[in-house]
Amino acid sequence: MTVHIGLIGGGNITDTHARAALAIPGVKISAIYGTHSEKTARLCENYGGVPFADIERFLAHRPMEVVIIGSPSGLHAEHGIKAARCGLHVLTEKPIDISTARADALIAECEKAGVKLGVLFQDRSKPDVHRLKNFLAEGALGKPILADAQVKWYRPPEYYGNSRWRGKLALDGGGALINQGVHTVDLLLWLMGDVVSVQAQMKTALHNIEGEDTVVALLELASGAIGTLVAATSAYPGYPRRLEITGSEGTVILEHDRIIRADLRTPRAELLGNESSDQNQQATSVVVSDVRGHQAILEDFLRAIKTNSRPACDGKEGRRSVALIEAIYESARSGERTSVS
Repeated sequence: MTVHIGLIGGGNITDTHARAALAIPGVKISAIYGTHSEKTARLCENYGGVPFADIERFLAHRPMEVVIIGSPSGLHAEHGIKAARCGLHVLTEKPIDISTARADALIAECEKAGVKLGVLFQDRSKPDVHRLKNFLAEGALGKPILADAQVKWYRPPEYYGNSRWRGKLALDGGGALINQGVHTVDLLLWLMGDVVSVQAQMKTALHNIEGEDTVVALLELASGAIGTLVAATSAYPGYPRRLEITGSEGTVILEHDRIIRADLRTPRAELLGNESSDQNQQATSVVVSDVRGHQAILEDFLRAIKTNSRPACDGKEGRRSVALIEAIYESARSGERTSVS
């Protein structure tokens, strides 16, 4: 049975979504909506589907059962709500939207319509990330003590200057944290559990944007652990994302989605995978060359639809990262420690 998918966006990430979708047997791109007609037409020429410049006409197109949203972050809920009201399942790019209020509205509308809602946090599907998740779930790292997350990336001025939405509060919700750092925020929460309060400072150090390009936060976790989070697009030339987790039984270091160190009281050779990676792409570029992560999330989402089960990252899971980011922004603005809700 063929699954017909519609794509919302028309930019670089929509190209990624298209390649990931067509890598799955039985999936066909039915239509693509975008505000830039030439880009939308080019995507349809490359991957199939009917181009649309009108969202209502796009959503009325059939056959189509699922939409993947790759529009600016501040439009995710708006587009998802419209799709849900048309009976379409919704898989949205990260973040679910730029506020918990909008996230809650999208979650409620999808529940009301009886459609599935998922969020594209593809890094959860990486083999070494899964190994680390299972290891921590076993309690093998002992008592949680410390988490240190670093996203020291670089974006050139034209990354923001040539975009109508990046770094703008209305459509991006902020800057380096909510756009680039959100993947790491999601992984931190998925691996370590809830953060209960934050103390943060942010600044726009390098770029001419409304949002921040540099942010540092101190985290208090529900587990009793403490942590730090650094997110930046100002760190020339850009470095691999790094997550260090320490417990009473040792320390594990994840860099570039691979476990590079596992210093444990009781060594676990199987924790270190064999998958190699020779790229530091995300640290310096917006182009996604390897779509396997997106493909895995989409495959999981389609299984959830078929079996009427919960997607790997549903709307409520996707909301958690936005709630933490909201608290970090509030703390940075107020100068006070802020609770996460």
